[in-house]
Amino acid sequence: MSISQATIYWVRRDFRLTDNAALTAAAARGAVVPVFVCDGLVESLGAAPKFRLELALKAFAADLEAVGSRLILRRGKALDVLRDVAQDSGATSVFWNRLYDPASVERDTEIKAGLLSDGLVAESFAGALLFEPWTVQTKTGGPYRVYSPFWRAVRGNEVSSPKPRCRVLHAPTRWPSTDALERWGLSVEMGRGAKVVGQHVRAGEVAAQARLSTFCDSLVVDYKAARDHLDVEATSELSDALSLGEISPAQVWHAGQKCLHDGANGAEHFLKELVWREFAWHLMWHYPEIDTKNWRQEWDGFEWIEDANHPHYVAWCRGQTGQPLVDAAMRELYVTGKMHNRARMITASYLTKHLGIHWRLGLRWFESCLVDWDPASNAMGWQWVAGSGPDAAPFFRIFNPETQAKNFDPKGRYREKWLPDQMFETSETALQFYDAIPVSWDANLTMSDVTPIQGLADGRARALAAYERLKSQ
Repeated sequence: MSISQATIYWVRRDFRLTDNAALTAAAARGAVVPVFVCDGLVESLGAAPKFRLELALKAFAADLEAVGSRLILRRGKALDVLRDVAQDSGATSVFWNRLYDPASVERDTEIKAGLLSDGLVAESFAGALLFEPWTVQTKTGGPYRVYSPFWRAVRGNEVSSPKPRCRVLHAPTRWPSTDALERWGLSVEMGRGAKVVGQHVRAGEVAAQARLSTFCDSLVVDYKAARDHLDVEATSELSDALSLGEISPAQVWHAGQKCLHDGANGAEHFLKELVWREFAWHLMWHYPEIDTKNWRQEWDGFEWIEDANHPHYVAWCRGQTGQPLVDAAMRELYVTGKMHNRARMITASYLTKHLGIHWRLGLRWFESCLVDWDPASNAMGWQWVAGSGPDAAPFFRIFNPETQAKNFDPKGRYREKWLPDQMFETSETALQFYDAIPVSWDANLTMSDVTPIQGLADGRARALAAYERLKSQ
């Protein structure tokens, strides 16, 4: 069926047919032209996020075809592309779902003004967060700076019910031309690691819904007690789907609320973790430089190592620090594109405190390696651990990898999964690391000869001494 009036649905990080406000509104007006633009912001993504984006695009294109539509791919400056597609398709409107990072806000503001000046209807919609950042304020006004009061402020707020799935999308009178996705080369920077990481990724809306169902059916009950244990499967594994909008936070919120209503012990803590993501985005909205500058300005004088070629930083990136738990986590990251949240805290603490390396270097490595990269969560997480961010805990909270291993990997199963074993047969997942890494790393299967690059006691003492010097400034 063709309809003369068409609306461009500008796809960004919302690869779903369910609970998609912009798509629903566009469909209500008539024909829909879904368009994804590979612009400068997409080109600037790290290797793993760009690779994961390609998988999301493939899955969403198939979903659109199943409801009678198609995904138009164009490369270039977003405003120019949207103008061209509007002319090619006869579209009179452009709808999109809002993003909240500073670069997207700046781009979208310019685009909205440009489209309106052309006489087009240009509207943005909510859907990437539970609550718009400007709607949650302290009693005295202004944003929350600490998580716990933020949680108390929003936990009772109403979250709109998810919008129904778009089951039919009408085609425009004429379809504009489209690029071939494979010509964009979004996976090129992954090198041979793409094949390895791809084995651990489940992309698309259907996969995200299945993961949520599995979590609610069998894992949420033990979530609070088990979520920090590295050696068990206890989390939802929804981080990459949420990052790319293959599932909406409202869908996850309402599923968690149902679990809470049904008496699942871990449901409230799961909801708290979802709101932790929310808190990160609210902080980025109000403090848009949180991913580049110390959130606490007094930390500008801290003695960070900022050399990306420093041998300790290189060893950390490559999982060759000689600290088994740290190295296992860094290898998990390189093989799967993800890392357990507890492991993220341990590796970040080790880098910034035991090694004294700037959190920005760690943030950039994660930005390159994470398939679930989320700019707000990544920035807040690194600053939270480093001590320069929004956290009431003192700097001397330093994670000891050996103590953490005893508490959260007591039988060594996590380390066995990701590290080569000189006594027994090395696991398949540990071997995958050697298939994924660049040949130039020249790594081998021997870990026993990796001497720790930094003693834990000495590293802790160095960190505390540096902190004392900061306080005396």
